[in-house]
Amino acid sequence: MIQFFYENLPESVNTDYISWLEDIILSEGKKLGEINYIFCDDEYLLKVNQDYLQHDYYTDIITFDYVKGKTISGEIFVSLQRILDNASTLSKEYEEELRRVLAHGILHLSGYKDKSEQEELLMRSKEDHYLAKYN
Repeated sequence: MIQFFYENLPESVNTDYISWLEDIILSEGKKLGEINYIFCDDEYLLKVNQDYLQHDYYTDIITFDYVKGKTISGEIFVSLQRILDNASTLSKEYEEELRRVLAHGILHLSGYKDKSEQEELLMRSKEDHYLAKYN
């Protein structure tokens, strides 16, 4: 089950994305466990980054992986404020950048990394693939 939660924000993310995210999971040969997206602002996600990862910088997404075998579960924290800023900086539509970040979290839970240049290229390719499949 995929659920959307909000911290200090009004509900604003289209729940129609859930079936698309479920399709990504199935396409990756995985089973859906419990995935919680927590939408928040920059300051909330900065605090999560500092408290749990000892990183002192803003980010658009942090994924906590609770995967067991092929069943993917996790908590995915997403700063809607950072996505808005990134969309503007990258000259992208907000909804497209949001979908990219939502898919990015699922791909992390599916085993994809983005630490090296090669991993980052594969991750971006997967994101583009699934963005193209969004109806």
